[in-house]
Amino acid sequence: MRHVFEALRLVFDQGRSQREAGRVLGLSQSTINEYLRRFRASGLPWPLAPDADEVTVAARLFTDHTTPTGARSQPDWPTIHAELRPGLLCLADRYVLGFDLWQQAAATGAALVWRAKANQVFPVEARSADGSYRSTLRWNKHCRATDRTPLAVRVIEYTLPGVPDAEPSYRLVTTLLDPATAPAAELAALYHERWEIETAFDALKTHLRGARIVLRSKTPDLVRQEAYGLLLAHFAVRGLMHEAALAATPTPRDPDTLSFVHAVRVLRRTLPRVAALPP
Repeated sequence: MRHVFEALRLVFDQGRSQREAGRVLGLSQSTINEYLRRFRASGLPWPLAPDADEVTVAARLFTDHTTPTGARSQPDWPTIHAELRPGLLCLADRYVLGFDLWQQAAATGAALVWRAKANQVFPVEARSADGSYRSTLRWNKHCRATDRTPLAVRVIEYTLPGVPDAEPSYRLVTTLLDPATAPAAELAALYHERWEIETAFDALKTHLRGARIVLRSKTPDLVRQEAYGLLLAHFAVRGLMHEAALAATPTPRDPDTLSFVHAVRVLRRTLPRVAALPP
């Protein structure tokens, strides 16, 4: 959905033509035209309400459940909610925070730490010593929930001075209301760990499998088998990296400092010699 919102901003806020917006976003003019047609048909105002989340707006724009060209498909939220339970922590980026999804995820008992968009409003109700503050997440006119009781949340705002390519500010919203058990600094550091999954996807899809190499299997069952094989290989490489990091001298190293690409290259050079040994 990010392309949809960027297209609307380019056309309505910056006065760009559909051709110019398409050139900026790398989309066709017909795709931009389809976004605008759906937006006008939805009856939504522009600018959107400050607390309007992209998931809810997407449901209004694409009520026929089609996925727009160049747009991000939404996760299978019912499946995700089914996996959440007390004792787990769910991290999420700023494009999913909304009343409905938050209410559903919080009802599972899992702890939530989600990033908020810059234009979402959270009134300060009580500030803690660590700089975080208590606030309330309220419903808006796009809300579909029948229970619209405001939800108590805790907000953490911080910056990353001196970090290359860091954004001007960050804001997290969490169900962990007690600063003593969940300090703001720890949650801020934890949130940025979520990006390691993107590194894992890159390692699995590009460096382990090989760039532009597709799965060879021709049936669904064999595709699953091949995908599981790649996942197991990725797990094995990461396991060896972890062992190597802990065995480093004179002191153990953080496994995150090791290169996955280098590890794969070392294994590829070593495996032929291992295979040459008799069983």
